[in-house]
Amino acid sequence: MEKKMATAEVLPIDRPATWAAPDSCMISTEDLWKTYDMGSEQQVHALRGVNLRIHRNEYVAIMGPSGSGKSTLMNLIGCLDSPSKGNYWLNGQLVSELDDDELARIRNKEIGFVFQTFNLLARATALHNVELPLIYAGVPAEERAQRAKAALTAVGMEDRMHHKPSELSGGQRQRVAIARALVNKPSIILADEPTGNLDSQTGLEIMAVLDRLHAEGNTIVLVTHEHDIAEYAHRIISIRDGVVAKDEKKR
Repeated sequence: MEKKMATAEVLPIDRPATWAAPDSCMISTEDLWKTYDMGSEQQVHALRGVNLRIHRNEYVAIMGPSGSGKSTLMNLIGCLDSPSKGNYWLNGQLVSELDDDELARIRNKEIGFVFQTFNLLARATALHNVELPLIYAGVPAEERAQRAKAALTAVGMEDRMHHKPSELSGGQRQRVAIARALVNKPSIILADEPTGNLDSQTGLEIMAVLDRLHAEGNTIVLVTHEHDIAEYAHRIISIRDGVVAKDEKKR
């Protein structure tokens, strides 16, 4: 998947945590640590004081090799886990100190997830899969159906909404997953290796969908280890050994 390189502006990575107010950003982390206790007094520091600011309508890729901490950072940004130390604000709300129930509510309201493995219910139609976040949010049935149909139409799946995942191609399944991510009108779309299980041409089509969603005003955070996929983003944050090694913004 080749895409023309853009000139990049290297941002300082040691900028003080106060350089932008948390409530002015979509995502703001301050001295974020994640430490895992492996027993026998052994600890693994997956993140070591990460400071990030991601603004509304940014398209950001988070890159890093296996073991770099990028997946841990994704889990914290996605409110799937809590930090061992430090603060995390999402859309102006301090979420790093919330309990599991509160994190689940924030996830459903603020974050649209797109996973490499699609994570669709095998026995449910595309329409019902897309409705799921609305069911959790308590949206009435008629409104749920309307919003789910609109989301599927937005990703070109209006003619396949009554098909189950086994009746869809990989690219179609990922489009359903993107529709599900959109249906609650989240603050951010968090895409974890969204083309990882797709062939090259289908991957291009999915990245074109994400490009269009960004152009329509969505904030997108893309987690990937593939450089050609990261090039679709307008800013690339490289994670290595639990810290931000490089932060490049394309002009």
